[in-house]
Amino acid sequence: MSSPLNVALIGYGYAGRTLHAPLLSATPALRLHTIVSSNTEQIRQEHPGVRIASDVTQALVDPAIDLIVIASPNDSHFLLADTALAAGKHVVVDKPFTITLAQAQQLQIKATHHQRVLSVFHNRRWDADFLTLCHLLRDGTLGDIVLFESRFEHYHPQVQPRWRESGSAGNGLWYELGPHLLDQTLQLFGRPRAIHADFAAQRCGAAATDYFHVQLHYGRLRVRLSASSLISGGSPRFALHGTLGSYVKYGRDTQEAALKQGGTPGEGDWGIDTLHGLRYWQEEGEEHGLVVPTQNGDYRCYYNALASAIQHGSRNPVTPAEAIAVMQLIELGQESAYQGRELPVNPI
Repeated sequence: MSSPLNVALIGYGYAGRTLHAPLLSATPALRLHTIVSSNTEQIRQEHPGVRIASDVTQALVDPAIDLIVIASPNDSHFLLADTALAAGKHVVVDKPFTITLAQAQQLQIKATHHQRVLSVFHNRRWDADFLTLCHLLRDGTLGDIVLFESRFEHYHPQVQPRWRESGSAGNGLWYELGPHLLDQTLQLFGRPRAIHADFAAQRCGAAATDYFHVQLHYGRLRVRLSASSLISGGSPRFALHGTLGSYVKYGRDTQEAALKQGGTPGEGDWGIDTLHGLRYWQEEGEEHGLVVPTQNGDYRCYYNALASAIQHGSRNPVTPAEAIAVMQLIELGQESAYQGRELPVNPI
């Protein structure tokens, strides 16, 4: 059995503390060795025994560190990943991969040159509802899909004094939630033919995008992606419509909420979503409905697969090429919203 890989986590804000640290600690093939952060007392309380570094260089020059996980502000992703790859480390970058498509492509080249595993944390491939939706598509239960709707909507009316809501490059909902929705869509349907985006800053005092509505064209198929900070109530998370029926799912995957409440990955009812979706179809002019049990989600699958990719040469759970495809749509979406028109999505 291979020894666990030593991991240095850069950043102990929301993503680092809530998502990455618990998942890394729950992955037997990985060992959370170092956390780079100024939150010294909090880390000592929550992760006793883990080394605390005040500077990224301390982790990069440490020969004991195998993997760098970057959970710092978006505009730091490229430089940190570039430096870590040059230091001979394997790298995980929290989404968004980078700020620009060109930066993402440069990192792919560098990872290949240094023969290191570079991956992006698109954890929502392992959401319970998304796994259920994938199963329905594989089964062909709904026939030929003609419309897919995916939403992340919440009610956060007050602009918060944090970097995610500042007006600087790489912030706002398109960079925060857009990568999740785009990555899931690309996994389901591949690259679209065209994109048409509408962005807005709707809250009083908002400096960054807090609303988007994006349509992707796939010939006959249409995909609608949306997010907002001023919607409360009952929009479905997913709606999938085909020639043989529809699937509608309300609510969100439970894993992030469990992590925010201090839950331990894999324990108790981890990854279980009891708010099941419904499948609808027509027979002889009458509509029928059937509950579709939601599969269990598990974000641990990402880090288990990543460890195997590093130790045994297995498939990278999220390849740079896949993350680059997301970044292409992020950039095109921005340009489409700016120009107010549909733009083609060409091969890259």
